[in-house]
Amino acid sequence: MKLPKFELYEAGSQIRRSSKSIRSNIVEGYGRSRYKADFIRFRVYAHSSVDETRDHLETLYETKSLTDKVKFEKIQDDLDQTGKMIYKYIQIVENRNE
Repeated sequence: MKLPKFELYEAGSQIRRSSKSIRSNIVEGYGRSRYKADFIRFRVYAHSSVDETRDHLETLYETKSLTDKVKFEKIQDDLDQTGKMIYKYIQIVENRNE
């Protein structure tokens, strides 16, 4: 994704951190899978990081710092799919009888 220099470090950094946080929270939650509440909590954090990444991306698009509509929509679709998968997984774990 090509961004203006003034956005590259600030917004680009925020997007990198929030998108990396999705994976990191899933991994950390897996490490705590023995404890259902912790396992779910980290999946919720991952889902929140999806929303944060989406918000940063939308801000870039709305302010016209990101102008490639096709790329924007592709990333949005990927984030939507990731969010749906995480949400469904949270529901499955919550409904387990343990």
